[in-house]
Amino acid sequence: MKKATSLTTIALQKFKKNFWGVFSFIFLCSCVLIAVFAYALAPDNSQNANQMHLSIHSKNPGFSVKMLTIPVAVAAQNPISVFFFGKKNADTEIPISKFSLNDTSIEVTEYTTDGAEGLQKEYALSLFSDTATVQEIPKKYISEKTFLLGTDKYGRDLLSRMLIGIRISLAIGFVAVFISLVIGVAMGAIAGYFGGKVDAAIMWLINVTWSIPTLLLVIAITLALGKGFWQVFIAVGLTMWVEVARVVRGQVMGVKQMQYVTAARALGFTDFRIIVKHILPNSMAPVVIISAANFAGAILIESGLSFLGIGAQPPMPSWGGIIKDHYAYIILGKPYLALIPGLAIMSLVTAFMLIGNALRDAMDVRNT
Repeated sequence: MKKATSLTTIALQKFKKNFWGVFSFIFLCSCVLIAVFAYALAPDNSQNANQMHLSIHSKNPGFSVKMLTIPVAVAAQNPISVFFFGKKNADTEIPISKFSLNDTSIEVTEYTTDGAEGLQKEYALSLFSDTATVQEIPKKYISEKTFLLGTDKYGRDLLSRMLIGIRISLAIGFVAVFISLVIGVAMGAIAGYFGGKVDAAIMWLINVTWSIPTLLLVIAITLALGKGFWQVFIAVGLTMWVEVARVVRGQVMGVKQMQYVTAARALGFTDFRIIVKHILPNSMAPVVIISAANFAGAILIESGLSFLGIGAQPPMPSWGGIIKDHYAYIILGKPYLALIPGLAIMSLVTAFMLIGNALRDAMDVRNT
């Protein structure tokens, strides 16, 4: 049987033998699928999973309660928009402990945390539906709702917030790495290929940017652009290109001395074609590894910015923001409210670091 000689094939075979690399890859693929289908999987599919129930705030995982839903008509919504961005929900949900029906109304006793008798309220049946019968009201508008991960301090479903929050972490990593690759690869390739004054100017810019603490630079850019979702993407991406540029510059300086590059010049190929077609394809292995580490770094930076209040803004769920809202609960007897998002961040970052290590080992030509 003919043995594979392609470096890509050999690297792939080595990667498959790395248990933690394969495990991390499967875990990250699962996270991506969860992010795509977040609103389909989330028990609360309202936009940003922001359905609040203050009477059941900070409940333990597995908590169940009867929920009365008073519907409010909203304009027709695009199913695709609902799938990806959640449902615009104006319904009122009221946790109740018991209810009773008569011919014209429903009487409910609102749920209370301390077990005392809650407020008793009466709602006309016409609020629910003009056609529904008295017997249909409990079946359609009263349900037993279980919060698998409990509720946050505003009574929102923590599981739904976590599922939708993974989108923020993966999106910030992807966009930040994309921006850093576009800028870093371009700057590094130009500096390494042309050298001289061009190299000196780009290296000066790299060194100045490198000397500024990353978090400080991100905060400065975020404050200049304003708080928000996309501003964080741009800010994180603009701070991560430096390392990519340095690595690409070093690789290009080595590759441009190869004979096939000299042959390309002799054939009259343009500098742009030589860089794009001949040099960069043979210089990208270390960049792939750095990108995995930068992905992890971007997730940590975004979580830190959200914790400081200048990242994704409420009510948009962010794992760093969830920790910010609940870190005081660590000493108030409900540490899981901060530990769950903390463990999620740790798991995602660890997976990217492990897959980066696996790619490094797989692409190491000395072990082939």
